[in-house]
Amino acid sequence: MDALMIGTIIKILIILAIVSAIAGFGTYIERKVLAFMQRRLGPMHVGPYGLLQIVADGIKLFTKEDIIPQNANKFIFSLAPTITAATAFIAMAALPLFPTFTIPDSLPLIGGAIVPSIVADINIGILFILGVMASGLYGPLLAGMAQANKWGIIGSARTAVQFLSYEVVTGLSVLAPIMLVGSLSLIDFNDAQTGGIGSWLIWQQPVAFILFLIAGFAETNRTPFDLLEHEAEIISGYVTEYSGLRWGMFFIGEYTNMVTISIIAAVVFCGGYNDLWFISGWLLFILKVVFFFFLMLWVRAAWPHVRPDQMMWLCWKVLMPLAVVNILITGIVVML
Repeated sequence: MDALMIGTIIKILIILAIVSAIAGFGTYIERKVLAFMQRRLGPMHVGPYGLLQIVADGIKLFTKEDIIPQNANKFIFSLAPTITAATAFIAMAALPLFPTFTIPDSLPLIGGAIVPSIVADINIGILFILGVMASGLYGPLLAGMAQANKWGIIGSARTAVQFLSYEVVTGLSVLAPIMLVGSLSLIDFNDAQTGGIGSWLIWQQPVAFILFLIAGFAETNRTPFDLLEHEAEIISGYVTEYSGLRWGMFFIGEYTNMVTISIIAAVVFCGGYNDLWFISGWLLFILKVVFFFFLMLWVRAAWPHVRPDQMMWLCWKVLMPLAVVNILITGIVVML
């Protein structure tokens, strides 16, 4: 096995380990952020400042009874969480996550292997990511339909409506930046913004950036668009009958998609991992991703839920026309 193959495998294992850990730690951060914004303490009793609450939650998920409803389609019921988690991780194959580095030669077997910053540097990177994330909608869709539960059916129907609608907005929002850069590769997006903060695409495409963020909230099932499992309306929607590890896989998939959307926003609109002043590019890249991740938590604490009809009105009568107009204006500017 050559060094490139070893490096790629190492990168895949690092992504699985780190992102899974982030998904678990993200629950702790979310509870702490929401508690701070609501003048509460959040987790405090398990470990210092409640840090070991993550371990306690993990033990609970591993030991909790895994129940399958009697009238459910058992195969599809079991498959749905796997689809959600798998597509979330597969989408990260085309994302740059950390600098390229070489493993020291002193290490046996893997010494000298180059670990790339990106698993698959394909020339249609952003199209691949959005396509794989879109296929992840089959997870909630099948989960709601397979469990023979009316709340699950409602959640499944909302999945089809919400994800399919906002997938269009997501695609149209990134089309204008693609026209400016002339490529679908995230590496090319990064290289197009090497001229400092003034060359960031967010200044040339502010409308596309806002549209992408709003659609990103909808695609990751985050407040105010968490209608798939809105507790006050449909119990837990498509996850009503899930427990144990299967429920945890849905959770990991959601938080992984949050990280993915944050990385895309940082690379496509906010300068990527280029150096800025005296700050290392990769450190700045991490700070950008953390900010967008925090923004999703902030919105949950500050913004109320919207009704399904309001969400559809926003998509088809506001966001969609804005995206089309933005593409037309961008096309005219590029031609001139």
